[in-house]
Amino acid sequence: MVTFSDIADYRDFLKEFYDRRKVEMPFYSYRMMGDKLGLDSSYLYRVLQKKQHLPAHALPAAKEILALSGREAEYFDLLYSAAVSKDKTKREELMAKALSLRDVERHSLQAAELKLLENWWIPAVRAYLELNGGVVNVKQIAKDICPPITEEQALEAIETLKSVGLVKKLASGKLALTEAHLTVGGPEKAKAVRNFQRQVLSLASDALENVPVNERNISTLTLSVDQSCFEDLGDMLREFRRLVQKRVDGAKNPDRVMQLSMAFYPVARKGGASENTIIVGEGAGDKK
Repeated sequence: MVTFSDIADYRDFLKEFYDRRKVEMPFYSYRMMGDKLGLDSSYLYRVLQKKQHLPAHALPAAKEILALSGREAEYFDLLYSAAVSKDKTKREELMAKALSLRDVERHSLQAAELKLLENWWIPAVRAYLELNGGVVNVKQIAKDICPPITEEQALEAIETLKSVGLVKKLASGKLALTEAHLTVGGPEKAKAVRNFQRQVLSLASDALENVPVNERNISTLTLSVDQSCFEDLGDMLREFRRLVQKRVDGAKNPDRVMQLSMAFYPVARKGGASENTIIVGEGAGDKK
C-alpha cells in the first residue's frame, strides 16, 4: 500500500487500490469497485482520472475498502475536504493539517527503513522471496539464507520489509516485491549504511573459507593512481553497477541470491607514486 509520503490527493489512494487489485485479480473491474462505492463504473473512472470527486456519501465505503482507520482515515478525510473546498484559505489550512499527519507517518517509516539496514539478512530475505515465488515459509527461508539465520530473524525481516513497503501481501497469502524507494536520509542513514556495509564486507571475508571457489568470485587489485585516474575509476565503478543491475533485471529464472561488494580505498599516500599494478585473484572468472 502507498504511504502518506506518497500521497497528496485522496484519489491516489483509490487509484493505487484499483491497480493493485487488478494485478491480483485480472478480472477486477471499475464496475466491481464502483458497486462497493455506490458509483457507476464511468463515474468511478473519472474519479480515478482526477476529473471528478467522490460524492460525500461514498466516503465511508471508500475508507472501508481501503482499510483506512485512525490517523490514515483522518488524513484521507482532510485530503478530500481540501480537494473539494472552493475557499483557498480553508484549503491551505486543511492541507497543512494533512501534512502534519504525514510528517508523523514519515518519521515512523524512516525508523523502519533504518531497521532495514541494521542487518544484512533483511535485504537478502527480500531477494530470496523473488526466488521462491513469495512463499512465506519461515523455516525454509531461515535455512536457505547463507549463512543460515534463525526463524525469528527471518520473520522479523519479513515484517520489516512489509512495514517499509518493499514487499506486499497478495490475496493468495504470498508476498510480492514492490518498486518502493527508501526515503530516509541524513546522518542516521549514513551511520546505518556504514554498519550495513561493514556486515557485508565481513560476509565477503567469511566466504573465503565457507563458500566453495566455484560458487564465488573474489579478486583484488592494488593500484597506484593519480587524482584524475581515481575519479575515472570511480565513474567506471558506477557504470559497472548500472550494467550489473541491467543484466540482473534480465535474469529469467534466478536460483540464488548473490552479494556483490565493491571496495575502493587508499592503503598508502605518497606523491609521485608509479602506476604499477599488482593483481591478486582466485575463484571462477578471476583475472590473473
